Amino acid sequence: MTSIAEPVLDAPTLPDRSVVPAVWARYTDLVIDHGEGSWLVTTDGERYLDYTSGIGVTNTGHAHPRVAAAVAAQATRLLHGQQNIVYHEPGLRLHAELARRAPAADWGVFLGNSGAEAIEASVKLARVVTGRPVIVAFRGGFHGRTAQAMSLTSSRVTIRGDFEPLPGSVYHAPYPDTAPDVDPETARRAWEADMDALFAQLVDPRHVAAFLIEPVIGEGGYIVPPDWFLPRLRELADRHGALLIADEVQTGVGRTGRFWAVEHWDVVPDILVMAKGIASGLPLSGIMAPRELLARWAPGAHGGTYGGNVVACAAALATLRVVDEEGLVANAAERGTQLLDGLRAVAAGHRRVADVRGLGLMVALELVDPDAPGGPAPDPALAKRILAEALSRRLILLSAGSWGQVVRIIPPLVTTPEEVDRAVAIIGESLAAAGA
Repeated sequence: MTSIAEPVLDAPTLPDRSVVPAVWARYTDLVIDHGEGSWLVTTDGERYLDYTSGIGVTNTGHAHPRVAAAVAAQATRLLHGQQNIVYHEPGLRLHAELARRAPAADWGVFLGNSGAEAIEASVKLARVVTGRPVIVAFRGGFHGRTAQAMSLTSSRVTIRGDFEPLPGSVYHAPYPDTAPDVDPETARRAWEADMDALFAQLVDPRHVAAFLIEPVIGEGGYIVPPDWFLPRLRELADRHGALLIADEVQTGVGRTGRFWAVEHWDVVPDILVMAKGIASGLPLSGIMAPRELLARWAPGAHGGTYGGNVVACAAALATLRVVDEEGLVANAAERGTQLLDGLRAVAAGHRRVADVRGLGLMVALELVDPDAPGGPAPDPALAKRILAEALSRRLILLSAGSWGQVVRIIPPLVTTPEEVDRAVAIIGESLAAAGA
């Protein structure tokens, strides 16, 4: 007979951490009691500077009082009002507010839950609008962990390698070479030649429904594109009658120092995908597109039980007010410059730091082994050591890159000059201690 475990709701001690499945690859073993701004506080009262933002989610910091108050107030009124059945005030206001912030006039919004779900929605819409099957994504991109999103992802084989076969009619185009030692014009010519070869050898551009791109490559290593790249994609999409989808799941809501990252290059996509920072930690995502495109979906063609949850919408409205009234987009740009300048200074002389790069508060250090056979090679072991050294100094960072060779730094948009200085000093110490 199977025994029934003792109830844990009111147990005096927490369950062992082994109750959480090991599929969650872990960065820390910290048990957190609460967060405040840029800081996490453990159940033992230790404070950690959190420069992960929950992987780019808590743009307004942890438990921002205005966001928390909006969540609490809404939770006493209505927890779930399903979109097929009712309208609710936070949802109506959020649809209108997001449309006001769209890259162009007369756009609408469809709300979902997760970034991967929003990517799926963008692909479904593109195929309906164009009547074409093919999506062209770009090497190094990360778009999520559902089947269609995995098929579009090429940041790391561990994301997709165990789950073949994946949905077809997806092709991965090269991303421009942005290495510091590569001539930019040579890189551009090589990319153009590779795109010509893609269309000559693998896929007829007449069948391409959309090009899908992260304006700044995220999980693949925080790679900022050359200035010509996104405008050139816009030209290619227009030439071939395809749509351009901007995956702003990580780059949006002020993360790069503009509200949407595409603003840096004055590019207007046909579909914009958002999630992560939009609701300060509550599950909410969506796509934005011209209303005429959204209208191509027949009623019932797409949907979801929890999309546009009323509490998440209330959190998003409060988030947008905080972003505006506390000047967080400008702060992201200013603190990002401070962070990049500081990191370049402390990285100077460390021969294993191949690059310091970023845009706004998406910042990365790329690590190499300069003595590897055949020339410099990615050094994921060094990246892990740096993360461990930083954690021992109570700074939480993440890794990225196809080999795990990149240290990525994602502060909340509320971070202060003093916090940035503290983080830079810790990273400098960690580089030295890790043998960079």
